[in-house]
Amino acid sequence: MKKLKKWKTLHSEILLDQPPWMRVRSDDVLLPDGRIVENYMRVEAPDSVMIVPLNAKDEIGMVRSYKRGLEAVDIQPPAGMVEGSEDALITARRELLEECGCIAATWVDLGNYILGGNYGGGWVHLFLARDVEMITDPDPGDLEEMELLWIGLDDLKRMWLKGAFRQIASSAAIGLALMHINGGAHAAGPAD
Repeated sequence: MKKLKKWKTLHSEILLDQPPWMRVRSDDVLLPDGRIVENYMRVEAPDSVMIVPLNAKDEIGMVRSYKRGLEAVDIQPPAGMVEGSEDALITARRELLEECGCIAATWVDLGNYILGGNYGGGWVHLFLARDVEMITDPDPGDLEEMELLWIGLDDLKRMWLKGAFRQIASSAAIGLALMHINGGAHAAGPAD
């Protein structure tokens, strides 16, 4: 396999800085073959988590809410931003409680993925929460008006196979969770 070289950043300029949401950079980069690419755009966003919660009835908890990027109401697993240097599993536990009113007995780390390979966009940490139990009413306390839905595994799988989930992180989290639930191997180990 050919060894590929990294690009070298010659100059970087911040075009937009809106904490905690995002930063947009324009980079001038030197390619390994000597060419220079000017104004290569990068998006930096905070890390986030997405949790696929599975209860004792073999139902998955999903959140129905308006998503600005889609400009539409969509269904996705509970999710949220990592705050500061907070551990992703701590964030996942907090978001599951806030958005679903639930705790989980077992946590499975499904891996960490960058949203856009060329432009960045932040890392998303995916988790499967098993043996989920509702202990309180959901209280997201943020900008979102949301509805909690519990969808049976067979229905969720049919929806996933038909492309019902329009956000890449949602589709990846659901697919990896279904693989794990059905006994498939995954490189990531348990989070606990």
